[in-house]
Formats: sequence, structure tokens, C-alpha cells
Amino acid sequence: EVQLQASGGGLVQAGGSLRLSCAASGFTIDDYALGWFRQAPGKEREGVSCIKSSDGVTYYSDSVKGRFTISSDNAKNTVYLQMNSLKPEDTAFYYCALENYCSGPVEYWGQGTQVTVSS
Repeated sequence: EVQLQASGGGLVQAGGSLRLSCAASGFTIDDYALGWFRQAPGKEREGVSCIKSSDGVTYYSDSVKGRFTISSDNAKNTVYLQMNSLKPEDTAFYYCALENYCSGPVEYWGQGTQVTVSS
């Protein structure tokens, strides 16, 4: 059974950092792309970042490029999103998702974690 468990969210001041984790089970992350998406109240869901290690592919949206870093640990079957220089507009519910490619489509949505950045 495929499972994606996101964790690491919380409340942080603007300029601070958080690291999100997405622990996968039921499949090997190296065989797939893992993406991070976010959705703020009243806004559409946005693709933030993605990694497909076997292809050496990473993706970042323009809104987070240079501030967020995605990485994976195959031994732990876990993908991380290091978020630095956080801004209030980064406040959202963050989801990890299983894709065949970083261009989509999403095959499975995992649970999410709330990130709140105070000004």
C-alpha cells in the first residue's frame, strides 16, 4: 500500500527556516518523482518543487527558487524540502505527491502539513 507521510510543518517567523519530510512506504522513491505542492486558503494548489533522483531532475517554482532545496535519502525512502528565508506568502498547507515524472500527473496524494509564516 502506497503511503506518503508529510511532517515538519509549523509556525515560524519571516526569514526563518523549516525542513519538511515526506516519508514514503509501499514503493521505492528512486523509481518515481516526488513532488511538493501547497495550497493557501482561497488560492489554487501550486506545484512548489519536485525531484526524480534516478533522472537527476529537480524542479522549483519561480516563487521558491533560490530559497527552497529538495533532496532525497533513498536509504530512508524519504524526500525533504528545506525551506529558508521564509515569507508570509509561503503560508499554506504543504502536500507531497507521487508522480511518474516531475511534469505529472500526480498518481497519489499524501497527507499534508501546515506551514505558517508570521510577519
